[in-house]
Amino acid sequence: MLVALLGGTVLAFYALIGFDDSVNVAEETRHPSRNYPRAIFGGLLVAGVIYLLVTFTASMVVPTAALAESSGPLIEVVERGELSVPTKLFAAIALLAVSNGALINLIMASRITYGMADQGVLPGVFARVHEGRRTPWVAILFVTTIALIMLISLGADALDTLSSTTVVLLLLAFIMVNSAVLALRSDRVEHEHFRTPTVFPVLGIVVSLALLVYSAVNDVTIFVLAGVLLLLGVVLYGVDILVKSRLDRERP
Repeated sequence: MLVALLGGTVLAFYALIGFDDSVNVAEETRHPSRNYPRAIFGGLLVAGVIYLLVTFTASMVVPTAALAESSGPLIEVVERGELSVPTKLFAAIALLAVSNGALINLIMASRITYGMADQGVLPGVFARVHEGRRTPWVAILFVTTIALIMLISLGADALDTLSSTTVVLLLLAFIMVNSAVLALRSDRVEHEHFRTPTVFPVLGIVVSLALLVYSAVNDVTIFVLAGVLLLLGVVLYGVDILVKSRLDRERP
């Protein structure tokens, strides 16, 4: 039972990936310290209720053992249910849901790239903003191109590995973010901001560590891939520092 719960929790991290990604666009909203916590907690509540309703309904229509063995459990529910829904229509809905998750990932990655360029960590070209829409268009094109290259080069068979690696990297990011929350709690800032109770970042660290251990026991390969991606990031960061330092020396 505990193994099943941990496996479901790891999967839930990937299913709810859009909520943590949306934090990167919080500063683009009005009154983010007030409106954004309401939006994200309300969205999590609504999504959680919908997921529970779907789970209960699926278990009532199809035996749990059959759902666990099926590669498309919701398709099994649609085919056996009383309400006739064309499988192609359901597949289109599922594709739309997956594309929505991919879209929020691209938005998140472009904003992070823009922020790093704006702070001088990445080349300044990634900090360019569209004059009309005020969006980081260079960063958007860059991360979209990288995503397409990875998808085409690795193929559909590698999607499971990529999703599992994404979960591992997310867990590492959650540990660092929650640790930063604890470390920065004593800092005083002049502007209005949201302050979370201490128990939540502590629980976030503990749960993320437990899920990382579970993921490592089940599949070490994803940790190797995550390590390669992190190492590639470090190498690119080092190259960026060297290039920037050389350009600074050449400037009069």
